[in-house]
Amino acid sequence: MRPLPLLLLLPALLGAAPVQVVAPAAPTAATAADTRPQLLLPRIVARFPHDRSAFTEGLIFTDNALFESVGREGVSEVRRVRLEDGRIMARAAIPAAQFGEGLARWGDQLISLTWHDGVAHRWALPNLKKAGEGRFPGEGWGLASETGGLIESDGSATLKRFDPKTLRVTGKLAVTIDGRPLDQLNELEVVDGQILANVWRTPWLVRIDPVSGKVTAVVDLRAIVAEVNATDPEAVANGIAWDAKGRRLFVTGKLWPTVFEVKLEPRA
Repeated sequence: MRPLPLLLLLPALLGAAPVQVVAPAAPTAATAADTRPQLLLPRIVARFPHDRSAFTEGLIFTDNALFESVGREGVSEVRRVRLEDGRIMARAAIPAAQFGEGLARWGDQLISLTWHDGVAHRWALPNLKKAGEGRFPGEGWGLASETGGLIESDGSATLKRFDPKTLRVTGKLAVTIDGRPLDQLNELEVVDGQILANVWRTPWLVRIDPVSGKVTAVVDLRAIVAEVNATDPEAVANGIAWDAKGRRLFVTGKLWPTVFEVKLEPRA
């Protein structure tokens, strides 16, 4: 089956104009109820400053700070950022020829991906001193830690599971929405065992069941995207961080001036 570049179910969920693609045969009432994802809206709890020059590719919250992987060749780096004022407290440069991508924590290190080079860098916490590197297969987009290892996106409809020590692929998770593959999965975060993913170049997050790969919820970020009002077409929503201890969820985007703390709530 052909992957979906956008979400076929959104017109029905949001009352928007239909997407002009060929849909699968209509499911029965029972299967539609089983497969249709929940629609969630982000209620903004707080706003924090964000470096509007940062091409955000990976974002996590750990040790009471944001850690961010910034992309684009020549300026890619990993940063420790103070949430309250956006001040960069530490930074580590990625080789100029490489494009920095997803970021995750494993033990006392951060692991950051590169887009085309197949190189994963390791950084010691909290000072971001280089702690090694390794090779991984394919493109690198998003990265997150989950129980037992790492999970990675490469823009396709399949997430890969990695051994954090060897970076070898240990498993794959096919992601579907309404029974169809969903591609363009980008930045990842694991929240209470469920996977959240940005869908590249869209104002949507999706929540993915880590066992079945089914999209169980869609998060509508359109109001936040409208508030940012970015004029650069590359300034898209990208960046999800979860403060497990404080139970706070943060979202931002590439070249955005703001990090938003949000609560996800069902649409009334």
